[in-house]
Amino acid sequence: MSTTPSTATPEQGTAFGLLIIGDEILSGKRADKHLAKNIELLAARGLHLSYAEYLGDDRQRITAALKRAFDSGDVVFSCGGIGATPDDHTRQCAAQALGRPLELHPQAAELIRERMQDVAREQGIPYEPDRPDNVHRLNMGVFPQGARIIPNPYNKIPGFSVGRVHFVPGFPVMAWPMMEWVLDFEYAERHRAQNWSERSAIVQGAMESRLVPLMERIEAEFPGVKVFSLPSVDHPQYGVHIELGVKGRGPVVADAYASLRAELIALGHPIITELVQ
Repeated sequence: MSTTPSTATPEQGTAFGLLIIGDEILSGKRADKHLAKNIELLAARGLHLSYAEYLGDDRQRITAALKRAFDSGDVVFSCGGIGATPDDHTRQCAAQALGRPLELHPQAAELIRERMQDVAREQGIPYEPDRPDNVHRLNMGVFPQGARIIPNPYNKIPGFSVGRVHFVPGFPVMAWPMMEWVLDFEYAERHRAQNWSERSAIVQGAMESRLVPLMERIEAEFPGVKVFSLPSVDHPQYGVHIELGVKGRGPVVADAYASLRAELIALGHPIITELVQ
């Protein structure tokens, strides 16, 4: 099975994005788990998520979102809607966004047939390739022309990639190992390349508004570093507090945090604990 990676070489500044598709998420019938997991998978490789978007099963919105993804040059994962039931639109929308026809991918067809044979064998019944439901299942391998497959270790039914946009099922048990495979097979050279890190301090007894000048000063002194403030009023461990920190790429983050920490102490704000990511 060929799984040739994209010929495009991602640049260091390329962002990572996530699309989560399905009415069941927006209606609350199912709780999304992809956002937190995608953040985790990226962080384990020294990468970070730049944006995420939730979409219902609306062809116009999905097509528009995918058009933006293809045009962006970003690495984007799309979760959900690649099945073959009437409420699955992602494959068709991807083709429309690309202006390409849909076609049965030969390797996908082979894998789907293998899966059907496996199921027939498990059930102790003969494999009937021409049975209408089995013929219909091949639609799960109909991708935009020129797509590459993403192996599915759970049940062999593949996802697909076009450029830097990667399509996986909505089921976490399938989607997560498939996303890991993409990150490790297509973007191994990007691991740790972003050198992204975050450092922060838990501060009690401080007012966020009075810390704004300090935050602005740190960002001005250390270009490329983002300062963040996360106030909390009901934390079970720290109670009322502010998590104040910096994030960015490279050693400048440590320098910026050292300056931030020193000024907090000078202002008389006790640091309860410090966090590093």
